[in-house]
Amino acid sequence: MSKPVTPYRDSEASKKEQVATMFNNISGTYDFLNHFLSLGIDVIWRKIAIRELLKDKPKHILDVATGTGDFAFESIKILNPEKITGVDISEGMLAIAKQKILKRNLQDVFDVRLGDSEKLLFEDNSFDAVTVAYGVRNFENLEKGLSDMLRVLKPGGKAVILEFSKPRIFPIKQGYNFYFKYVTPSIGKLFSKDASAYSYLPESVAAFPDGKQFTDLMIKVGFQNTKWRPLAFGICSIYTGTK
Repeated sequence: MSKPVTPYRDSEASKKEQVATMFNNISGTYDFLNHFLSLGIDVIWRKIAIRELLKDKPKHILDVATGTGDFAFESIKILNPEKITGVDISEGMLAIAKQKILKRNLQDVFDVRLGDSEKLLFEDNSFDAVTVAYGVRNFENLEKGLSDMLRVLKPGGKAVILEFSKPRIFPIKQGYNFYFKYVTPSIGKLFSKDASAYSYLPESVAAFPDGKQFTDLMIKVGFQNTKWRPLAFGICSIYTGTK
């Protein structure tokens, strides 16, 4: 089995530990760089992904790898759930999320906690929906993470996963590869304390089993009615599945 792509090549720490360190390092500039590097399109992608849950009207949502909470905040606006619980491995990212929750006075709706996405500390069949934005490719064990998401979903509940994918058509593929390999790390290095984080980004996307490979993995762990929807010529994809 090939060695997983990790943020710090010289580190002996596990991928999980390295990802937590990386996000702690970049938490202060994460939101700014996210919107800047995607030219603000990441906001539109989030809205499209969340609308996959409109018909389901989930009351209690689990947002895995919640980060600074942007996906959950968008879910609150669009879906108006009773409760969203966010879980993340990085204390630095959660500190920013907590500030945003207080600023928006959403303490009654949205709470966040430190936790491992592959060992969710929730009972089976707890949530109406599970969401993840740009988090699954950072899992140390993707299959284990997906299995645990399925476990905590209620029967009939839906998972919505938004993740970068690899465009395959000319010239989008070539432009995307150039931007991701050269522009993203340069800008990341300029604004962030952690240059490795923005080199890891294109490497982790390149290594990620996107498209049909990913839906095959969802089916393997037990998801049903899986769908895959590419956005922006395949720069990003939305994956859905039910329990």
